[in-house]
Amino acid sequence: MRGTKPLLQTDDNAIDAVPRPPRWLSAHAKAVWRDVMPALVGRKILTDADMNGVAHYCTAAGNVVQLAAAIKAQGEAIDPQLYRLQDKAMTTARQLGAELGLSPISRSRPAIRDDENDDDLSELDS
Repeated sequence: MRGTKPLLQTDDNAIDAVPRPPRWLSAHAKAVWRDVMPALVGRKILTDADMNGVAHYCTAAGNVVQLAAAIKAQGEAIDPQLYRLQDKAMTTARQLGAELGLSPISRSRPAIRDDENDDDLSELDS
C-alpha cells in the first residue's frame, strides 16, 4: 500500500504497567526506556510481542547519546566514523520511533485512507 500509515490502535492484550527495561540495555538506552514507556503503555498499544521493538528503539536512541559524548570527548581530533555511526543511529531511532508513534507527525496521520484514492485496492477488484 502507498500513502500514510494507519494510526496505532489500542490492543485488548496491551500491557498495562511499565515493565522494567531489559538487563542487556545500556544505561543510556535504559534512560530512553524510562522516558518513553509510560506514554506507550498509556496509549494501550503495546503487547509483550512489541517489547523487542521498543528495546531496539531505545538502543538506537541511547547510541545517539553515547556517540555524542564520544564526539565531544575527542575535542578537535574527531574520528569521522563517529559522525557516520551517530547519523545511522539517529536514522534508525527516527524510523523505529515513527513505527511506535513517538513523533508528532506519526501521531497525526489519518487512521483510514480514502477508498477513492487507494489505487492499490482498486487493482485488486479487477
